[in-house]
This record gives sequence, structure tokens and C-alpha cells, in this order.
Amino acid sequence: MRYGLIGCGRIAANHVKAVMNNELVFVAACDIKKNKIDTLLAQYYLENNIEIKRYTDYKKMIRENKLDIVSIATESGIHAEIAVFCIEHGIHVIIEKPIAMSLKEADEIIELSQKRNVKVSVCHQNRFNVAVQKMRDALERGRFGSISHGSVHVRWNRNQDYYTQASWRGTWEQDGGTLMNQCIHGIDLLRWMMGNDVEKVYGVTRQQFHHYLEAEDVGMAILEFKNGSIATIEGTTNVYPQNLEETLYLFGKNGTVKLGGKSTNNIDVWDFADETEADRENKGLKEVTGNVYGNGHTALFADMIKAIKNGHEPYVNAEAGRRALEIVLAIYKSQKTGKPVELPLNNFSSLDMRGEF
Repeated sequence: MRYGLIGCGRIAANHVKAVMNNELVFVAACDIKKNKIDTLLAQYYLENNIEIKRYTDYKKMIRENKLDIVSIATESGIHAEIAVFCIEHGIHVIIEKPIAMSLKEADEIIELSQKRNVKVSVCHQNRFNVAVQKMRDALERGRFGSISHGSVHVRWNRNQDYYTQASWRGTWEQDGGTLMNQCIHGIDLLRWMMGNDVEKVYGVTRQQFHHYLEAEDVGMAILEFKNGSIATIEGTTNVYPQNLEETLYLFGKNGTVKLGGKSTNNIDVWDFADETEADRENKGLKEVTGNVYGNGHTALFADMIKAIKNGHEPYVNAEAGRRALEIVLAIYKSQKTGKPVELPLNNFSSLDMRGEF
């Protein structure tokens, strides 16, 4: 399959690695700053590969090349615009999280992709972590019993140097705050594990230390699910002096699991009433990762290729991306209104938060 990359910033290296691991034909790369393309390709000794065309205009890249898959790794605020253009040209799309900055944009992507019979996958790649897959398997086999509650904590550090690397970071138009950028992976996992039917969201956000940004640097929330379970969310970039953890807890009548590490890549606690030999082996599992983005991009790309070939939905499809976005926007709306927000949430955008801090 013929592949193109749009956006060559911080996360794009994981996309290139996934492309190489899945033996896609790398046709073209695009970034508004052409030097960033060569810098990225040099990480994989591809800077002298003349077969990879370089562009600063993504529309020109799409029009001039026959592509099967494009991945979008730009600033978040233009994910939807680029995705819609690619879908209109019949190209399957992998979108870095978040899928969009508004529910209206997310719905447009979903509706158009269905109309054009185009596959869309969103990069919530932590679903493919070994530890996460083991938790999901136990859940699907009913080993937890009825679920009491769950929680996710994303306790990371992002200093001023991180934000000044790109002017779009921390803005309501192009990025949002820590919940939208850093915590949305954990939010995706929490909602996915506990059942997608969220009834009500209570949220509070603050801008404690990063006063040069527009958006929040810490956010907390309580979720109520239709099945009676409840959950908490904590996301922050205020941890001194470096990333501390991303943890996911799930508490059931017959089981307790805590996933930890920098990106839910370890099993810290694994206890079930019907313990087996395999359970004893799972305790203490650690998946080695090169960075907080984990190893999941390669598996996500492989799944997308399989979905295209076999005509089924990707494991992390556009609807999954929308569900994670909906929770973040519900927390934002709850902060803005000072009231709990009932789901489904319609027609809310990060731009509605302008002037909050």
C-alpha cells in the first residue's frame, strides 16, 4: 500500500517507524517547514531516499500522488480539515489524537468516511499495549465480575521549553490543554474499559503554573456510567521535575488491576479471585518503551492495513476517537458552566473555552 505522511513534528517518528515495520511504500511526506521533513527522515536514514517526495502543501501532495493511506500528525486544530480532504479523495486516514477539536468536526469525519467507504483510525495506540490487552481480555471474559469503579491518572511534566517548541501548543484553537493533549489516551482507555455509556460528567480544570498558555495544566473529573459504575480522571503537566506515571485502575467484585509505567505499559497489580498460573506470570509485567508514546503505533498501522484489506472497521475507529473527545469536551463544558454535563454532548468545541483562564 502507498503511504503519505502529513506533519513531521514530535510524534511523526513513531509513524515513520510504523510505516517501515509494516513495509508500506513511503511515497511522500509533507510539512510547512521543509527542513523538518529531512530531519525526521534522517532518524531512519531516509533523508537521501529520492523516492520519497517532499511537499509543503498537503493538498498538492494528495492531488499529485496515488495514495492508499495517509497519516495526519499535525497540530490538532487542523486534523479534521486535512482528514476531510483526504476522505473526499478516497484515501484511508490514520489521525493522531484528538480526532478533532469539536464534536461537529468529528461527526463530519465519521459521516463522510461512511459515505465514501473510507477507513479512519485514530491514534489511541495504547490500546495495543501488552498490559492493556491483558486487562481487556480479562474484562471480556468476565473475570472482574461487576465493576465498582475505575480511575486514570496522567501525571506528567511539560515545561516552558516544550510549549515554546511550537506556538500552537496550549492554545484553544490548535491544541487545548493537558486533558486534550496528554490525558486523552488515558481517557480513551478508561471509557473503553468501563463501558462506553457515560451518563454524566463533573469536571474542574485549572491553570496553575503555565500562565503563558490559554488552556489548563491540570484537570479532574468524575464520570457516572449508565451501568452504575463511577470513575475519576486526573490529568496534569505540573509534576516536578519529570513525568511520573500514567496509571489505569479497574476495580471489580472479583478482580483488581492497576496498570502503570509511563504510559500504562506495566502491570503493577493483578489480583483475581480465580487466580491461574498465567495470572502469576502477569504480575510485574513490564513492556519496554522508548518514550511515553509507547510501542502501539506499529500495531495500529498493521490493524488499519488489515481492516482495509478485509473490509472491516479498524480496532480504534473514528467513533472511538469521538468518544474520547466527547469526555474531554464534557469536562471543559462542566468547568465553563460550573455544572455537571449530561451525555450525549453535541456541538461543543475547544474554542468555546476561550477566555476561561
